[in-house]
Amino acid sequence: MFNVLWLQSAGCGGCSMSLLNAESPDLLSILESAGINLLWHPSLSEETGSEVVSILEQILSDQIQLDALCIEGSILRGPNGTGRFHMLGGTGCSVMEWVQKLSQKSRYLFAIGSCAAYGGISAAGENITDATGLQFEGELAGGLLGDHYRSVAGFKAINISGCPVHPNWVTETLISVALGEHEEAALDAFGRPRMYADQLVHHGCNRNEYYEYKASAESPGERGCMMENMGCLGTQAHADCNSRPWNGEGSCTKGGYACINCTAPEFEEPGHSFTETPKIAGIPVGLPTDMPKAWFVALASLSKAATPDRLRKNATSEKLIYPPTIHKRKN
Repeated sequence: MFNVLWLQSAGCGGCSMSLLNAESPDLLSILESAGINLLWHPSLSEETGSEVVSILEQILSDQIQLDALCIEGSILRGPNGTGRFHMLGGTGCSVMEWVQKLSQKSRYLFAIGSCAAYGGISAAGENITDATGLQFEGELAGGLLGDHYRSVAGFKAINISGCPVHPNWVTETLISVALGEHEEAALDAFGRPRMYADQLVHHGCNRNEYYEYKASAESPGERGCMMENMGCLGTQAHADCNSRPWNGEGSCTKGGYACINCTAPEFEEPGHSFTETPKIAGIPVGLPTDMPKAWFVALASLSKAATPDRLRKNATSEKLIYPPTIHKRKN
């Protein structure tokens, strides 16, 4: 069996809630079929109090082999590096200390969600709790354990980032590791599994026709592309949210919400409203990945000039007004 311990640190628990939405089959069936044994999870396990402490102590004393340590939520180092802003009840030790000790016993270390990976929402603003990720602090390598850390199996932390994560990102990565298929090349520069991080949210977006012609939405609820005015970062965000819909159907952009690039370090501090696109001389600051500004200006001008009237009018509407023209065969 592949033993997994899941601990929650500073965060909202949203990644666990998302994980419960795993389907076809359900979460517990997925874990069982892959030979994954959940030693303990704060929401799914029966053990409480001294029973949980006993499991942790048996891991530290090598009575239980820990194959994967999953941390959800950022680590609070405050006040003054003591970690005592967040204590693990009944132990007299901070969650920070437990993570430091357990990470030395685990064959693999998983940061579940952007908070555990990079600090995330908990590190926003003045960060008075000194919140950080496991091996990153924002975009900078380091975090709680330092860039030098390697798990017992010789790997850096696996950062399954997202706010929250897609359940399949977690289950598929766990299964891959449990099968012995993990290697450093499977992760990108920010430690994210490339099976989803090598994609862009833009891929598969149902607003792509509007994007191609730069037929843009101007207010919430409108059908057009949200990049130009509404703050959408789908052309920069590394995730497969639209090609792998949530719950088989949805995504942020499909639901009318701009992508905020929640899989990236420091997404929580954009420096402006999430629903606004900052511009310089009318050009969006956040251009699509790998596109020079000059190209964007030229292509955008041509696209807008060629925009079909149907798209131009539908873009600023809350419902479809003009359907595509039906082309009849000529005899």
